[in-house]
Amino acid sequence: MPDAISSPQNPRIKNLLRLQQKASERREQGLTIVEGLRELTIARGAGVVVPAVFVCPELLPETQQRELRHVLEASTEWFDVSKAVFEKVAYREGSDGVLALVRPPQRRLADLQLPTNPLLLVLEAVEKPGNLGAVLRTADAAQADAVIVCDPRTDLYNPNAIRASIGCVFTVPVIATSRPELLAWCKQHGIRTYAAALTPAAKAYTDYDFRGPTALLMGTEADGLTPELIAACDETIIIPMRGYIDSLNVSTATAVLAFEAVRQREEER
Repeated sequence: MPDAISSPQNPRIKNLLRLQQKASERREQGLTIVEGLRELTIARGAGVVVPAVFVCPELLPETQQRELRHVLEASTEWFDVSKAVFEKVAYREGSDGVLALVRPPQRRLADLQLPTNPLLLVLEAVEKPGNLGAVLRTADAAQADAVIVCDPRTDLYNPNAIRASIGCVFTVPVIATSRPELLAWCKQHGIRTYAAALTPAAKAYTDYDFRGPTALLMGTEADGLTPELIAACDETIIIPMRGYIDSLNVSTATAVLAFEAVRQREEER
């Protein structure tokens, strides 16, 4: 075992910081960062390759270090890091002392293996990693078949999105695409599209049947879905608001719609 990394000028530490801060570096290297034993264990359970792991022995007890070694590949490089250096690269408070380089999967729409009755969650132009992560947690909990992001404004494997998803970015297929490609693909596969939007034509989501092949489309909190995408969808739906506000956080709204689809499907069984 090499000596613990104790200098923030170490090339590996400097590279971790570049990957953490720059999407361009993540794309170029084909790598991202996962922090936390739980998140890394979930990633490994999903088959994600982990080239290297950085561990702070002062923060991670020996019993958990053994647990970590058990889930890693034999080829994974292990580096001990001093507490002072680890605190410079950790990007969340109360870190448990585990940070890893991972090679995230790169998927296209054509790669999706759909069941006969898919449930898809679609986000247009999502820009907040926290919102993306929260939707991914919903997708995992509802067992959605994929999360598709049209024209994303954030890296799908942004470390903050991974953190917000608690690793669910690796348990649910996540795909970035364009609006025309999404619409053509849904039409090709007979998937009915439902745009969540505040329009006069929108009807309550409970009025619709989500038991068939379904894509639920959500927009940004600031602007909602683009008019072009709303017009291209099969239906426009709304979650009725009973109070003063006219909309919910996008992750909350997605959860409401996704679990209504789940409820309908389970009642049919």
